[in-house]
Amino acid sequence: MLQIKYKNLSIAKSVKIAESFFARLRGLMFFDEMIGYDGLLIKHCNSIHTCFMKFNLDVIFLNDNYQIKKIIRGIVPWRITGIYLQATQVLELKSGQIPLEIKEGDYLIFEEGICLS
Repeated sequence: MLQIKYKNLSIAKSVKIAESFFARLRGLMFFDEMIGYDGLLIKHCNSIHTCFMKFNLDVIFLNDNYQIKKIIRGIVPWRITGIYLQATQVLELKSGQIPLEIKEGDYLIFEEGICLS
């Protein structure tokens, strides 16, 4: 699991990583909510859809250096985002989880976390 911060602010304390084809394909589809984690980081991705989603999301498109290329707050089910060519990964969070002071061009800090379950 990963922990994600912005400056001294914790955005997500436990983020799952979707790196395999099937993990990226499934994403958060069909889940009622995120249980046991705060977000999902989808690697090798620059566009998402929210088909078959059951809840709203905040989405951050990032490059390889964790620089924010695009932020979409409160995306609802059954939508398709644009394609962001500068992005290489997408962070999906619960709606309302992205602090308002975060903006495009900022950098996020990724730290290896310990998952206690």
